[in-house]
Amino acid sequence: MFGKYLLAHKKNIIVWLIVCLVFALVFSLYDLPTAPVLYGSILSGFAGLVFTAVDFILYRRRCIVLQKLEKEITVSVENLPQPRNTVEEEYTKLINILYDSLKAAENEAAEKLSDMTDYYTMWVHQIKTPIAAMGLILQSGDSPEYSELSENLQRIEQYAEMVLCYLRIDSDSSDLVIREYDLDDIVRQAVRKFSSQFIRRKLKLSYEPLNKKVLTDEKWLLFVIEQVISNAVKYTSSGMVQIYCEEPLTLCIKDTGIGIAPEDLPRIFEKGYTGCNGRLDKKASGIGLYLCKRICGRLGHKISAESSDNGTVIRIFLESRRLGIE
Repeated sequence: MFGKYLLAHKKNIIVWLIVCLVFALVFSLYDLPTAPVLYGSILSGFAGLVFTAVDFILYRRRCIVLQKLEKEITVSVENLPQPRNTVEEEYTKLINILYDSLKAAENEAAEKLSDMTDYYTMWVHQIKTPIAAMGLILQSGDSPEYSELSENLQRIEQYAEMVLCYLRIDSDSSDLVIREYDLDDIVRQAVRKFSSQFIRRKLKLSYEPLNKKVLTDEKWLLFVIEQVISNAVKYTSSGMVQIYCEEPLTLCIKDTGIGIAPEDLPRIFEKGYTGCNGRLDKKASGIGLYLCKRICGRLGHKISAESSDNGTVIRIFLESRRLGIE
């Protein structure tokens, strides 16, 4: 820090050295007595050192204050050091103007985001009504065409839920209801939702009661499990889907589907990434697993994937950890 101090005052130091050189030259030309000149020089040097030391201490304190303000400057500018001269005063005015402009832009962006979130939330809730009505109508038919229409309608409903989840994922923690739930109750809700697809695709479901309790939010964990089961059913043309638990408290959903390419596996939880399977399907959004990872992070859970030619296993680690609420 002392080097930066010297660099900041290099002009003053150069001027001081020039003045000393001029005085030394004048004293030597006039052949003045050495003792008075030396005594005056020592006193002047000592006074200069004291002044420099005091000024450096003040400089260091201001630097420490400014370094602390680096983390607070986006929140408040009230703790800025008082300007010591006209230049610093002008810089302080500029900082205040920029801060006010930034806050105004942030408030405007937050208001627009809030309006957009409210609009799309209302849109999702409104579109659920005709979806539910069409679902009831399609339940009255037993033909393969009715079953296919019902499956596509369920997919539309799932996409609508995905939009709602995407809008709410970054909201505050008031949307979370964390308590202990029966894991079987949550899993059964998800399985029941896709029961018709299991029957239509002639897929076997292997599921035994898990008899586990989990500290989580039921609605959000249900969304995660539904997304995983939906992918398992979508990419499994024949065979089975297994739902079981491993220790420590880990929910596993395994399928005998087409699997995930090794080069895609590290990226399947990235936003918008669909991989080879998504490009073949041409209906994948690349949002489902991304949302699953985000939700698990907020709930204090973790999610991972393992895949081979024999299928895919998605593991949801449900042991309680620190909630990812900011």
